[in-house]
This record gives sequence, C-alpha cells and structure tokens, in this order.
Amino acid sequence: MNRTLQRVAKKLVPYAYLSPTLLLLAVLSLLPIAMVFSYSLMNNVIMEKNPVFVGLANYVEILSDPVFQQAIYNTFYFTFFSVVFHLILGLSFAMLLNTKLIGPITRALFRVVYILPWVFTATIIAVLWRLMLNPNGVVNYLLATLGLISHRVEWLSSRQLALPTVTFINIWAGYPFYMVSILAGLQGISNELYEAGTIDGANGPQLFRFITLPQLKPIILSLAMLDIIWTMQQFTLIWMTTGGGPIHVTEMLSTFTYKLAFSSYKFSLASTSAFVILTLSMFVALFYVRKQKASDE
Repeated sequence: MNRTLQRVAKKLVPYAYLSPTLLLLAVLSLLPIAMVFSYSLMNNVIMEKNPVFVGLANYVEILSDPVFQQAIYNTFYFTFFSVVFHLILGLSFAMLLNTKLIGPITRALFRVVYILPWVFTATIIAVLWRLMLNPNGVVNYLLATLGLISHRVEWLSSRQLALPTVTFINIWAGYPFYMVSILAGLQGISNELYEAGTIDGANGPQLFRFITLPQLKPIILSLAMLDIIWTMQQFTLIWMTTGGGPIHVTEMLSTFTYKLAFSSYKFSLASTSAFVILTLSMFVALFYVRKQKASDE
C-alpha cells in the first residue's frame, strides 16, 4: 500500500510544480475564453440587466454582416501579403548579411539599418508613416520631385490605396524578425555541406535550393505560423493609421470587434466576433504545434 502511494505521489510531483502555471493559465486564459463564449450566446450582456440566451443567433448575424465579411477579406489580404513579403525580404537581407562579399564594417552598418524598423513600437511606426504619407508629406514630395506623380496622393484616405498602403507599412515594420531569425539559421549551416555540393558540381542557385532552403525549412515554417497568428490580430497599426476606414476599406477583424464593443456597445456581438478570431487563430496554432512536434521527433 505504501509503495502504491509513493508511486502515485511521485507521478503527481511534476503536476505540483506545474500547478502555479496551470492556475495562472486557467485564470488568465481559459476563464476569459469561457466567459467570452458565454457572452456570445446572449442577446447583449453588460448593457442588459437580464440578458437572454439566444444560442447561435449572434453567430448567424455576424457571419451575414457585410462589414464583417469585408473585414475577413481585408484581414486575409493583409495577412497573406505581409507574411509572404516578410519572408522574401527577411530571407534576402539575411542572405546579404551572411555573404562574404561585403566587409565586416559594411555588414555591421547594414545590420543596423535593416533592423531599425524593429526598434520602433507600432504606435511610433503608425505616427511616422502618417506624417510621411500625408498629402503634404515627404513621400509625395519626393515622388513629385522625381516626376512620378503629378498631384498629391491620399495614400491612407484613398479607397484604392489605403489597404495596400497599410499592408506595406506592416511589411516594413515586420521583416527584421524574419531577417534576424533566418540569419541565425544561415550561420548554423555547416560549410562542409556547401563544399560537398560544390565538389559535386552544384552552382549557386542549386546550392540554395538543395542545401540552404531544406536547412532553413523548420525555421521558415515556425516564423510563418507565428507571423500569421500575430498579423491576423494586428490592431494598433491599423487603428493609428486609418481606423479601419475609409468606408471599411481597411477594416480588420480586430478593429471591427473593437468598434462593436466600444463604439456600438454591442458586447455580445463583439464577443462573437472575438471568438471567431480565436477559432481562426487556433487552426493556425494547432498546425504550428503539430509541425513543432514533428520537428522535435
């Protein structure tokens, strides 16, 4: 009997060490998620003294809302192009910084310049780009000086240009994360692999395709999955530049949810929208976890 108790106690020891973390996780994550889900099933919590259970009616209303559908399209557009160009720019600059064709001083200078966007917070980035993209700002001035435009462009107020513009700003702000991570991966690739490939007659593009990319694949997949989750939830940059306008052209799921809660005071619909965002993010997170387990094995 004593041995059985000892074995059970020994198995429970790891959970005892994990209990503070599990308790914090439950209080700070699981409990709020459960509350938001319960709110999404009511007619309008907080604003109603006695909210009524309405089941999935809020989900039907949200999914049929044209503004919500526009927000989904904008979010996927914003996320797709941000992640793709983050990868392209991050990989390109990492390859440049890893090459032996430039000296150490030039390489150090480029590192400072390339990583500069990562130093600023989203708020500072939004303010800087709003000033530069102002109709009287430096971007229009330079383009007019070069003869590329004949009139002042409303970059953040145009229905045609607002979404590509905020996507460009997010690309500029986010590529250093890829660059630093991929550069670390490049420096971890053994030179013996490249020497063996060169001896076998492989040229530069072939070395990149058959050695560099396979070695970087776990890093690239991890970066892409995390970036998708973070970009889908981007709020500060959009709110500080366009606020979701003009006329919902740059409305994202995050700004749509915020407006429902704190502009329209429709907290149940906002909870519904938030739970939809959580569900979409969970699909990506589950894929990321599966990939991590596969790489660990």
